[in-house]
Amino acid sequence: MIKNNIKKLIISSVVILLPILVGVLLWDKLPEELPLHWNVSGEVDDYGSKEFVVFGMPFIMLAGHFLTVFVTALDPKNKNQNKKPIALTMWLVPFLSVFLSLLTYGFAIGFEFKVEMITFVILGIFMTVLGNYMPKFKQNYTLGIKVVWALDNEENWNATHRLAGKLWTVGGLLLVLCAFLPSPYNFCAMIVITLVMTVIPVVYSYLYYKKHTEKKEK
Repeated sequence: MIKNNIKKLIISSVVILLPILVGVLLWDKLPEELPLHWNVSGEVDDYGSKEFVVFGMPFIMLAGHFLTVFVTALDPKNKNQNKKPIALTMWLVPFLSVFLSLLTYGFAIGFEFKVEMITFVILGIFMTVLGNYMPKFKQNYTLGIKVVWALDNEENWNATHRLAGKLWTVGGLLLVLCAFLPSPYNFCAMIVITLVMTVIPVVYSYLYYKKHTEKKEK
């Protein structure tokens, strides 16, 4: 996987580190402490030094990127994986690195925006995209609904991910709508939606397994 995507790995790594350049260009405008974390109400509840946020965070993101890519590549079932899930793995962290840094820099230099609203919209879009990709996932140990019943049976895996794809697509759209709910209702709605998106496919996979096991025994 890595050998076939070495150019993408290099380009995606460069993208992850681009916020350093942006931070250097904005250096004189940035305060000595920058936001690191926002609570569910969209208020900053943790700060970090300018040096750490500008230089340290992108390299932490880069380490996470390498870990994600190499763990996915080490999965023997991903050798013949569909290209779209692999591309998603390759570009997820670069997107997060650019998005989070721009959010941090913008907030630090005085731009006013609702962080929780933007977060819900981005998360919802990501879930919707992932939902569209899920039916294309081939059996593997790192991507998708990795329950034993689906991993042991390809038909179970495909049926589970067709259902999960629909649920995650709808769930993602609902998360976008949650952006317009006041806090803490948006956060509560997110928890409920996430539980539905994750629990139902697992239960469905088990019921599929039980149904087909009983058929074989007869």
